[in-house]
Amino acid sequence: MHTLDLIIIGAGPIGLACGIEAKKAGLTYQIIEKGCLVNSLYNYPSNMTFFSTSEKLEIGGVPFISNNAKPTRPEALEYYRRVCSSWKLNVRLYEKVDSVTKNAELFSVKTTKSFYSAKAIVLALGFYDLPFLLNVRGEELPKVKHYYDEPHPYFGQKIIVVGSANSAVDVALETWRKGADVTMVIRESSIGENVKYWAKPDIENRIKEDSIRAFFNSEVTAITPTTVEIKTRDGEKILENDFVLAMTGYQPPFDFMKSIGIEFQNDEFHTPVFNPETMESNVPNLYLAGVVCGGLKTNKWFIENSRVHSERIVKNITIRT
Repeated sequence: MHTLDLIIIGAGPIGLACGIEAKKAGLTYQIIEKGCLVNSLYNYPSNMTFFSTSEKLEIGGVPFISNNAKPTRPEALEYYRRVCSSWKLNVRLYEKVDSVTKNAELFSVKTTKSFYSAKAIVLALGFYDLPFLLNVRGEELPKVKHYYDEPHPYFGQKIIVVGSANSAVDVALETWRKGADVTMVIRESSIGENVKYWAKPDIENRIKEDSIRAFFNSEVTAITPTTVEIKTRDGEKILENDFVLAMTGYQPPFDFMKSIGIEFQNDEFHTPVFNPETMESNVPNLYLAGVVCGGLKTNKWFIENSRVHSERIVKNITIRT
């Protein structure tokens, strides 16, 4: 089995950026992805518009031209396909990494399709596979969704949207405009401060005019096939309901990271230990890149501010070789 200089786990934008830097440096590398190319972006809502402008999403010197200043999900998918093809990146898709072990100075990587050996590993993991659960009775019912694609299935339905961040606000507005009866259940006392600037006044006005109902300082306590029970400031309420869209956020694969030996800081965000100058974790030659660096604070690292991770990582690897 040939030993590679680098294995990159994750073919999101930052994983691709790491592959580009490795190729520029003349390193042997392989990108391995459990799903499709830029899998997390693919699973975004079909009509989503990015908060960032197109130039901030660019990697590898490939221009990102979009119809408007803020690109859409289809435009981003097209762009990253073009990046991968333009750079002829070595990407293995639909190949899940089962385990990573370190023997002396080398890493052994076992996937669902093959085995690999590498001198260094980059974890460019997303966080879209493990949703935060409500942990209430009835959450296993088919009517409860932790992912959202498009509004059409919810036309004429009574839906509850759980959450107050960007995804919850987008879902509430879009489904309401397509004919759903929308109620939001929000733990906090207001809509999230980080909600996109064009969406925040929109949702606040819809709530103010009672087009969309909102229960603040509230939480779901139980779900049945026809109702949802919530706890509010005014006591318990039972609401008629057809669907629950739990837009409560997602988390990195902490168990997988721990299995490799990564340690975490003793903070509320479960932030992994790494050197910000080199992106190397506490495990020698094992690097972190992108959103995974923030632990539970998944809104800390975006494409635009973590593209530099790839340069830091490859620079550190080439210094050692």
